[in-house]
Amino acid sequence: MNTNNTTPSNSNNPSSQTFDSQSHFQALPPVVLNTNQGPIEWGSLKKWVLFAGPDIIEDEGLVLEVAQELKKITQEQGIPWILKCSYDKANRQSLGSFRGPGFKTALQQLAKIKSKVGCPLLTDVHETIQVEAVAEIADVIQIPAFLCRQTDLVVEVAKTGKVMHLKKGQFMAPWDMAAIVKKAEAQGNSNILLCERGTSFGYNRLINDMTGLVEMRAFGKPVIMDITHSTQMPGANHGTSGGRRDLAPALARAAMAVGVDGIFVETHPNPEAALCDGPTSIYLSQMPALIKQINLIWKTHFIKD
Repeated sequence: MNTNNTTPSNSNNPSSQTFDSQSHFQALPPVVLNTNQGPIEWGSLKKWVLFAGPDIIEDEGLVLEVAQELKKITQEQGIPWILKCSYDKANRQSLGSFRGPGFKTALQQLAKIKSKVGCPLLTDVHETIQVEAVAEIADVIQIPAFLCRQTDLVVEVAKTGKVMHLKKGQFMAPWDMAAIVKKAEAQGNSNILLCERGTSFGYNRLINDMTGLVEMRAFGKPVIMDITHSTQMPGANHGTSGGRRDLAPALARAAMAVGVDGIFVETHPNPEAALCDGPTSIYLSQMPALIKQINLIWKTHFIKD
């Protein structure tokens, strides 16, 4: 047994050899999404980008209401915004948990909302056979954290050429995401965003290592912080997941102080009544103050002596 009090080798950490953590929040080759509302960029440090919306399309009218309010809030504050909403939740713990109105109906509803509001859309995909249909309506395609190592899924999404939102698995080290990035880039797609959403810490608990944001951005890819799923308590409610939405603003402030290219948040008019991830969703009424606060922190990165 080695009893020496030494620091573990950094040989498995690709970013540690080439990265100056004192100046990590620098402009990167941008990932650009061209939309009808104008281009949205990550990595250029022009602005940070907000992904926000309900967890799932539990009701078309509700998602439309939330999207219209988020558009108003973000336009007033000058923050680029992309609607996030799932058409299905294939990873629900219990068989009876709500999963949405069905694949085709949900995609039709999301397409209608996107058109009516006039906004880009992020949604996640769970199976390779769904990728083609999802790519027809989604501007950003998300690989769920549980599925980030599924090679066939990553490859199929990468082939669409769409902006990819790769969530780091709760079971993965930040630097291990480099291999996932390479899978996508091998298909000729460099439009990649990396997302932190917590790391498993024993049973029913996630924690966040803020240095992981620095580690992943060292790959040369913009990084997003998912502040709501990071507060999840998986399976803690005896068949469903619990959460601590009250901690999400603190994670947003911490991540923005470290330096990220965007924030991912689930929001709902009444989280207590939400059909999915209510315990982690932020009240829609609290979004204006949260956005204003973290935008002030963002600006501190550009203060000059």
